[in-house]
Amino acid sequence: MAVKIRLRRMGAKKAPFYRIVVADSRSPRNGRFIEELGYYNPTTEPTTVKFNEEKAVQWIKNGAQPTDVVKKLFTKAGLDEKISK
Repeated sequence: MAVKIRLRRMGAKKAPFYRIVVADSRSPRNGRFIEELGYYNPTTEPTTVKFNEEKAVQWIKNGAQPTDVVKKLFTKAGLDEKISK
């Protein structure tokens, strides 16, 4: 089973709000997920990103692949240093 860390779109029309989730890569974008790690709100100024770093590191070490956008969010939060240790 290929597992990905990706964004799940929530919120109203033209007011997106995303949850960072761990899901099977075959499930749809807003479909079933394994675990919720946090959220990302691009509509606020500055953008709001909050997630459980311990769980994210654990999932990545177990083989979960973050998508490009999630990888950028993790890099901005300084998660790269924790993963390499």
